[in-house]
Amino acid sequence: MNASVPVSALSALNVPDLSALPLIEKWVSFASVSRDSNLPLIDWTESHLRALGLTEFRRTYDDSGKKCNLWVTLPACDGETRAGGLVLSGHTDVVPVDGQPWHSDPFAVSVRDGRLYGRGVTDMKGFGATVLAQVPDLLRRGLRRPVHLAFSYDEEVGCIGVRRLIADMVAQGFKPAGCIVGEPTGMQVVIAHKGKHAYQTTVKGFEAHSSLTPLGVNAVEIACEFVAYLKSIHRQLAAEGPFDPIYDVPHTTVHTGVIAGGTALNIIPRLCEITWEIRHHHLDSPNALFARAKAFADGLIPAMQAVSPDTGITHQLRSVLPGFATSPDSDIARLCFECAELDPTSGAGKVSFGTEAALFHQAGVPTIVCGPGHIAQAHQPDEWVAIEQLAWCERFMRRLADRLCLA
Repeated sequence: MNASVPVSALSALNVPDLSALPLIEKWVSFASVSRDSNLPLIDWTESHLRALGLTEFRRTYDDSGKKCNLWVTLPACDGETRAGGLVLSGHTDVVPVDGQPWHSDPFAVSVRDGRLYGRGVTDMKGFGATVLAQVPDLLRRGLRRPVHLAFSYDEEVGCIGVRRLIADMVAQGFKPAGCIVGEPTGMQVVIAHKGKHAYQTTVKGFEAHSSLTPLGVNAVEIACEFVAYLKSIHRQLAAEGPFDPIYDVPHTTVHTGVIAGGTALNIIPRLCEITWEIRHHHLDSPNALFARAKAFADGLIPAMQAVSPDTGITHQLRSVLPGFATSPDSDIARLCFECAELDPTSGAGKVSFGTEAALFHQAGVPTIVCGPGHIAQAHQPDEWVAIEQLAWCERFMRRLADRLCLA
């Protein structure tokens, strides 16, 4: 399959039978980039599920009313909707495609070389659509306990939307016994991921003509000293640990993402802003690492204020995503090992990227991350997922249905 073909032509090709393909194609066709509304996708999904006979839907909106989460309950055969059961969770937003060299329309699924291409096929519309494809079978066979579908907004910009969904879940008395978040793990069972603290550090200097550098305080140069110190912390962590070898990156990381400052070459910069993060595992304290960075910055301030007292360095904690860890012996982990047809003695995985799993876990819902594709293919031009991964996910869902249903 060297040439790209549309999903509609797959039946003529030698590929696994995937019942979710039309739904994947539909979901990807909605350009639900985080900066834009996801309501067209949510409206279509709710209409699709209502046509299957479902009636219990809850929406939680952002402040603008242009984005929302969707919570859908498939009731148990005895009518139970609140107690026990399982959440199948995924986000509806995707990252932008601006400036990326795509070889096909990113919002129209195409197939080549045994892969599906399109924005979100891996992260994570492939999972969401596969869940939707399983709903008719779950309803037909009858559920022992309720199943909830949780589709969120703004995961890609800080797991923002799901916080309102979870708050509403708790307020309405839903008490799920477990949750599966279908982020791309190669269908491996992931029991933990790192936490993340994101900061903005602002250096306030003092402007002067660049020919009179001793009279000014160069905010950009001081910011670079701070960034260099952050890099030294990272190098020490990479060399000395502590290490958790199960993680894909076994040590805590410190990363600078954005530096913005200066106005013109002949003006000593007055302001510079640095956006940076700590991604930590359970063996490190992000607060202790931040304290080290702040102490270094504080040590730069006296020399700055000797030139101008109206200078300084301030820090703002912009966002926190907690880490999480679920026991590999928990009911939800054992269920996922069985459905993924994996030997639990081979070990569960831990990943460095953050997910909404941490927030469900924080709300008291034992959670596992398990979904088709690999994070390395996410956010890239020509984002892709192997058809074999989607077929594995469908097998997972069918085996899950065997364990959840009466018939």
